[in-house]
Amino acid sequence: MTDYPALREAQFDRPAIKQYLMLQPTLVLACTIVLIPIIPFVLIVAWVIIDKYLDRLSCTLTERTLEIRKGFFNRIESTIPLEKITDLQMYQGPIMRYLGIKGFRVETAGQSSGPTGHLVNMLGIIETAEFRQAVLRQRDKRDANPSAPVAATTAPSTAVDTQLLAEIRDVLIRIENKLDKS
Repeated sequence: MTDYPALREAQFDRPAIKQYLMLQPTLVLACTIVLIPIIPFVLIVAWVIIDKYLDRLSCTLTERTLEIRKGFFNRIESTIPLEKITDLQMYQGPIMRYLGIKGFRVETAGQSSGPTGHLVNMLGIIETAEFRQAVLRQRDKRDANPSAPVAATTAPSTAVDTQLLAEIRDVLIRIENKLDKS
């Protein structure tokens, strides 16, 4: 997706995600009582589709972006600049707690995510809190010095900065003088 080197690749708890994605529709169908007979058919189809979904699932942290790929029918490839990330929200419902997995939502500045309130939703990242902290640390490094690569730090040239500021001051004085004369 981008040419930036990968700093960290998210690992996913595939068995737990598969259990969760199969258990969720099963509970919904069981609650309707009328649809209980179709549960075996839904589980067979879900078994195949979920495997293909999990094969495509990836989340990579680079120096400047968070790259996400997921989906089977509707494929999603998102490259989110770290400076646009405003919040990384972790969530865990009761079924997820039972299975020991957490969800991960990425919220960005100026997002157009619609009614869901988040841009990207990831499920089942192993060590979710550590991955979240790695993304936030990298974002903060980028915020501290957005123009340079994170590994390189350059000392500011004070002589050039002082000269430039003096020129700007002189231009402002000339502008003020012209405004006072009019």
